[in-house]
Amino acid sequence: MMDNQNDEKLEAIQAVVDRVTSWQDGAPEGTVEKELRDGFGEAGVDVADDDVRRLADAIQDERGAVSAREVLSA
Repeated sequence: MMDNQNDEKLEAIQAVVDRVTSWQDGAPEGTVEKELRDGFGEAGVDVADDDVRRLADAIQDERGAVSAREVLSA
């Protein structure tokens, strides 16, 4: 059951990451991080501060598709 919950959480995280990535290309890192936090809040997903920063950094660095699973498991 926990695996299913983790999969659902990761899917929600990935959806937010995809949404922010699609329209935040070139935005300042603080903006990307804020939009991620807002999106996670709307999705009802609790993501640790360090993980939000890692995802924001990945979005800034990749300039394209970002895999939440890869970023969070690194």
